[in-house]
Amino acid sequence: MIVSHPLANGIGLTDCIDKRGARTEMKEYRTEQIRNVVLLGHGGTGKTSLAEAALFSSGGISRLGKVDDGTTASDFEPDEIKRKISLSLALVPCEWADHKINIIDTPGYADFVGEVKSGIRAADLGCIVVDAVAGMQVGTEMAWANADKANLARVIFINRMDRENANFDQALSQLQARYGKKVAPLALPIGAQDGFAGIVSLIEQKAYLGEKGTPGDIPAGMADAVASAREQLVEAVAEADDDLLAKYLEGEELNVDELTGALKKGIASGIVCPVFAGSSAKNIGVAKFLDALVADCPCPAEVAPRSATGASGEEQLTADAAGPFAALVFKTSADQFVGRLNYLRVVSGTLKADSHVWNANHNADERIGQLIILKGKTQDHAPTLVAGDIGAVAKLAHTVTGDTLCAKEHMLTLPPVEFPKPPFNVAVTPRGKADVDKLGPSLHRIAEEDPTLVVHRDEKTGETIISGMGETHVEVAAEKMKRKFGVEVDLHAPKVPYRETVTAKVESEYIHKKQTGGHGQYARVSITVEPNKGGGFEFVDKVVGGAVPRNFIPAVEKGVLEALHEGALAHFPMVDLRVTLFDGKEHPVDSSEMAFKLAGSQALKQGALKANPVLLEPVVEMKIRVPDSNTGDVMSDLNGKRAKVHGMSPEDGGTTVIDAEAPLAEVLRYATDLRSITQGRGSFEMAFHHYDEVPQHIAQKVIAEAQKAREAATHG
Repeated sequence: MIVSHPLANGIGLTDCIDKRGARTEMKEYRTEQIRNVVLLGHGGTGKTSLAEAALFSSGGISRLGKVDDGTTASDFEPDEIKRKISLSLALVPCEWADHKINIIDTPGYADFVGEVKSGIRAADLGCIVVDAVAGMQVGTEMAWANADKANLARVIFINRMDRENANFDQALSQLQARYGKKVAPLALPIGAQDGFAGIVSLIEQKAYLGEKGTPGDIPAGMADAVASAREQLVEAVAEADDDLLAKYLEGEELNVDELTGALKKGIASGIVCPVFAGSSAKNIGVAKFLDALVADCPCPAEVAPRSATGASGEEQLTADAAGPFAALVFKTSADQFVGRLNYLRVVSGTLKADSHVWNANHNADERIGQLIILKGKTQDHAPTLVAGDIGAVAKLAHTVTGDTLCAKEHMLTLPPVEFPKPPFNVAVTPRGKADVDKLGPSLHRIAEEDPTLVVHRDEKTGETIISGMGETHVEVAAEKMKRKFGVEVDLHAPKVPYRETVTAKVESEYIHKKQTGGHGQYARVSITVEPNKGGGFEFVDKVVGGAVPRNFIPAVEKGVLEALHEGALAHFPMVDLRVTLFDGKEHPVDSSEMAFKLAGSQALKQGALKANPVLLEPVVEMKIRVPDSNTGDVMSDLNGKRAKVHGMSPEDGGTTVIDAEAPLAEVLRYATDLRSITQGRGSFEMAFHHYDEVPQHIAQKVIAEAQKAREAATHG
């Protein structure tokens, strides 16, 4: 039975057949017949179009969709169609040459790097898509770095060879200059731009022309280029096999079978990174790319085993359908009607529909209903998922991203996906009364869906804060809340949790006296107010002789505490001061707890104003990692933000780590600023360090703005 993707709003059972006419039915495959490839790279290089072309070439769809038209299989969310960019990973399985190729399409925009991290954990191979016009870009470097960190084998697809100013040789040279001779062409384009007609397979030394990849002769004018490129390939491939290398160095000719065998070994080990050429828009070169994924790239059983923690310690899991069952949940989608949809990669063993598994992270039983094979917004149901395969399960009670599902009798825990800490913060408020009650649950569901979105309440300001990877990231989250859960919110810069304190010691006395017929109100309180730097608030009782009766002293302290929260300058809480109650007076009839509470409050307010009050601001410590070439610009920017740089230390890979302190008010949007300065190459972490006095000229402005806001709220 084929049904629509539950997360594709507005799609019903009539979509059992894809909108473009192709059925989504898929047979069962063995582990050795499966390939898992994640598409990586800079935004706008054509990753989604390549996935679309692969699906079209394999017969999964009957018409080639376009990103600009919002008709691709993998960009099906309304937010993606509106923005014309990928915002989350999508699964696009293709059937090709009796194999199943699980293509994982990931966003190229830096704000959605969490989706990239998830996709990489599910894959055995990374395909870095490069624009033939733009060549190497920031996203190319980031994709390579993420694949490197995960020890993921990779290939490169130089796309958009049909575009004006496309230049394969230039893009290849840039890649080789950055990553070395392991980057070797596996195919050469025939022509470029409007004249792009096909590709030449360097191993077969054959031309494949047009969308159908019709075999043909190599154009006569390409003989020298083909010979040179093939030499690069043979040299790179020979490095993967000692016997082959010896044969190559002795000048012997390597046959197709030898090259193919060594190429597969070289890709799996990371020794070789072959480069393809093509145009996803015109579907040229895609068929040969799929051929290579099947013939030359590793199946799940041919990559390094994955570590898991069992009862007896660490275990190494290979993709063996008969092995102990273990699956990693690498993504979760949330829906108000269906609930959670968990995407999982079966690492070992076999998962069956209508079965029970154990959640090792939550020590809980989970019932598996139907096993889902996703194809963009459509889905099919499968009876089993074997080791190495990727699918989804709906309505699990406890399972979230990063969890391990296993057999209860053989407990295993896989390392979770490592997500970056989100650096960009915004405050979120419900837009209307109807949104207030739904805000908390919907925020929880959105954060559950995206681990790079963190929601917390700032106890110092009382605001609800969403932390994300960037401005677009949190804006998309807000749009998703409205679309999925009907909750509308406003996003704004978080309040800076300023504080106030005193810098001098003074005495303050206040008499609260009121006569309103019958019993009146009377209390006299005498206190000293003085700094208590680093010691927080301290209330000292030095009353002697019963000037203030013992039963009224807690009321004085309560009044002082209330005044602390109201502040003296701009209604920010006061910190680091000592209040000493040393004298007072009661009236035998008119004194009360309320009278002494009011007197204590007013005594502190008046005393604080006389004790040279100052405004304090939070200062954060920062660890900023930037390319060496950007260090000067970053330092200059920090100087303009009143930052103090404590040191710089070089790292491998041409990066520098800058340790600094800066006022929080100056770096609220540092995620955006740093991205702009470094073109997305920089990263940072920050944490609260201490409070420091605000410079007078800035303090005056903050106080004026705070008073204006309070007046507006009072009259509004």
